[in-house]
Amino acid sequence: MPTEQRDWYDTPLYYDIVFDDGTVREADFLEEAYARYATPGKGHRLLEPACGSGRLALELARRGWEVSGFDGNAHMIAFAQQRLENAGLQAKARLWEDWMQSFTLPKGVKGGFDLAHCLVSTFKYLLKEKDAAECLRRVAAALRPGGVFFLGLHLTDYDRAGDEHERWVASRGKIQVVCNTHTWPADRRTRLENLRTRLKITDAGRTHLQETRWQFRTYSAAQLRALLRKVPELEYLECYDFTYDLTAPRRFDDSYADVLLVLRKR
Repeated sequence: MPTEQRDWYDTPLYYDIVFDDGTVREADFLEEAYARYATPGKGHRLLEPACGSGRLALELARRGWEVSGFDGNAHMIAFAQQRLENAGLQAKARLWEDWMQSFTLPKGVKGGFDLAHCLVSTFKYLLKEKDAAECLRRVAAALRPGGVFFLGLHLTDYDRAGDEHERWVASRGKIQVVCNTHTWPADRRTRLENLRTRLKITDAGRTHLQETRWQFRTYSAAQLRALLRKVPELEYLECYDFTYDLTAPRRFDDSYADVLLVLRKR
C-alpha cells in the first residue's frame, strides 16, 4: 500500500480521533489546578496557543469558559470553528490563525486571561530558543496578574542511544486510525530530534496510509529551567506529569519524561 506524504495537521479529523481520548481528563485537571494555583479572579477567560482541532476549546466552552485560541494551520482552525458551531457554542470561543512565537490578540479580544495552556509537547515545535522565550513572554503578557499557564512537554534523555516507538489505535464511528510514531535520538549539539508519524486510516471502507516528518526542539529539565529564567514574569509553582493527577505532584527533574509545569503570572 503506498504511503502519502502529508502533514497530519492538514487532516484534522484523523488527528482529533487520535488525541480525543484524553480530552475530559485534561480539562478536569486544568479546572482543578486553576482553582488551586491561580489567585482569585472574577472571570473564566482562557487562552489556548496552538489549539489544534479544538477538542479542549470545545470541552472548556461547554463548561462555561470564554475561550480564545489560535493555531498556525488553517485546516485545524476551520475544523475547530465548525465543531463549535455544530455544538452551538461559537459565541463562547474566538479562534484565529496565528503562530506561537509571534501571536497578537485580534481586535475585540482583550488580554487579562485567567488561564492559558499548551499541552502534549506542542511547545517543542518552536525550534529556536528566542522563539520559545518570546512565546512565553507573549503568554505572560496576555495573562492577568495571578493567572496561570500550564505547559506540558516531553523531556529528552540525551544519553538514549536507540529509537523510540509509540502506537495508538482510536476509533470514531466507522473510522479507525492507527498512529505509529518513531523518534530518533536527539542531537545534543543542535538540540533537535527527528520524528515520523504514520497514520493507517480506515474510513468508509477504504484504508490508506499517510506519513508526516518533522523536528522538535529538545529539553532537559535544566534546559527548561534556563528558558524559564529568561521570562521572570512567569513564576514556577509546581510540576505534574501526563497522568493529570492533582494529588501527585512530581519533582521537576529528569527522572521521568512527561512534565506539566504550573506557571503563574507575577
